[in-house]
Amino acid sequence: MDYTQIDIYLANHLDNSIQELRDFCKIPTISAQKLNLQEGAQAVGKMLEKRGFEIEIHQTAGAPIVFAHRKGKSDKTLLFYNHYDVQPPEPLELWESPAFEPEIRGGKLYARGVSDDKGHITSRLFAIDAILDADGDLPCNVKFIIEGEEETSSANIPPFVKANLEKLAADACIWEFGSINHQGTPLQILGLRGICYVELSVETASIDTHSGTGGTIFPNAAWRLVWALNSLKGVDENVLIPGFYDNCIPPTQRDWDLFALNPDPAEDYKQRFGVKHFLKGTRGGTELIIQEVFEPSCTICGLDSGYQGPGSKTVLPARASAKVDFRLIPNQTPEEIQEKLRSHLNNQGFEDVNIDYLGGEAPGRTDPDDPFVQIVVKAAEDAYGEPMLIVPMIGGSGPNHVFLEELNLPIATAGIGYPGTKAHAPNENVVIDHYLKGAKHITRILKEFAES
Repeated sequence: MDYTQIDIYLANHLDNSIQELRDFCKIPTISAQKLNLQEGAQAVGKMLEKRGFEIEIHQTAGAPIVFAHRKGKSDKTLLFYNHYDVQPPEPLELWESPAFEPEIRGGKLYARGVSDDKGHITSRLFAIDAILDADGDLPCNVKFIIEGEEETSSANIPPFVKANLEKLAADACIWEFGSINHQGTPLQILGLRGICYVELSVETASIDTHSGTGGTIFPNAAWRLVWALNSLKGVDENVLIPGFYDNCIPPTQRDWDLFALNPDPAEDYKQRFGVKHFLKGTRGGTELIIQEVFEPSCTICGLDSGYQGPGSKTVLPARASAKVDFRLIPNQTPEEIQEKLRSHLNNQGFEDVNIDYLGGEAPGRTDPDDPFVQIVVKAAEDAYGEPMLIVPMIGGSGPNHVFLEELNLPIATAGIGYPGTKAHAPNENVVIDHYLKGAKHITRILKEFAES
């Protein structure tokens, strides 16, 4: 298939697409703080309308969901899932340029959300622009569902999908992200772990107290919470909640074989994150990759209690809280983990520790041998110069399970990420050359999917 005209368009209009991305990233659509989500949805709608899509903006109990569709030449339908919300930018002092003032430096565009996930949206629209310029029409029907709560566990996506099965009906789905590895090879990521995110809190008094007065006679909320947290996980890194591992399905031999084809990430992780060793004595290789994604986790994400300013303050805290996430593997569910957590705390004498459920999603996977996956993998060769490596599952989470279970769609990934993109961290960025290659890949996927 000849992509000459498409590639000429992409090369000549790259700056225009990057400017569209910069404008999009200026909107601080922070779902955790419920900021500018209506504005984000409207911006998405305008970008899609510009490409001839019919737009629907659906209000929800949280952020609006944007649905768009445009007919193409074939009867096949490809659904794209994306999100316009971003993580909070803090800590602000670590950004080299302001988070919502996009800046190009050294061939990279820096801004909050530039990779996760706004750059993926605009690069896909860029690919559509190139196809429309070359062919005058899309090769197949294209639908978009773009939400504004992915960073806070997508609470309104499952009910929306279940209520709109006919509207969202398609033959396959391209997920929100895609990436190359540290060697520059594109990755085909076919599964996401689930998540159960909670805040644990305890209150032992109505106000903080002088530690000299209460230190030996009043209960200390900070110690109370520390002891409760200590009951969740052992020094051997195993989770101590009874029944926590009961529903876990171990990796198959096919999973081991596919992961064995991927490069050892150990040295890259040590250099990039500054860690000196891995948990449970794992040294690297396939064993490290399997441990990363096929073991459920219990992570303390944040702790808050008492005084933490400069200098000393002799205070006995009245309240303490911790944010904890559990990453889940098939076939665990967030509902199951909540119930087991509550039962465990009660049985350990921590009935006073409150559990506030902040969101969750079940894990989900696509069959690596699905024909659509093979189309996406092979389409990468022309854009990247090599086929994609298949990754059966990664450690992150998202609402892919509802698309798999309710819409019965194979889900593949394609996108513009790379190991140094710093999503969720200060100085989030995309490499502009990767952005161009990602758009090329999408053009190949659309055209080859239509003719498959």
